[in-house]
Amino acid sequence: MIISNRRITGLSADVIAELIAEVGPLRHERHEAKLASRPRKRAVSAGAKHQLVLIDRLLATLIHLRHGTTHDVLAWCFGVDRSTITRTIGEVLAAPEGPP
Repeated sequence: MIISNRRITGLSADVIAELIAEVGPLRHERHEAKLASRPRKRAVSAGAKHQLVLIDRLLATLIHLRHGTTHDVLAWCFGVDRSTITRTIGEVLAAPEGPP
């Protein structure tokens, strides 16, 4: 399992769990504020869904940073398109902003 193998991510499973516990609610809060700040063009919950859950998004980014793994290889590993990995890494690495 990727999470339990520190050589792959560079972090222990406990540290990854702490990251998820800290980042998850913040990302959800920012996403909700972004949705509330503009008029809706679609019904609530309409549109494309993320193909990778938060833990997979974080893991893909950590592996990319630690090993320089290409987006094509990560896409194959996670069973998604390369553009999904590119977008995911960009979002995870985006500089934290102030309040939404």
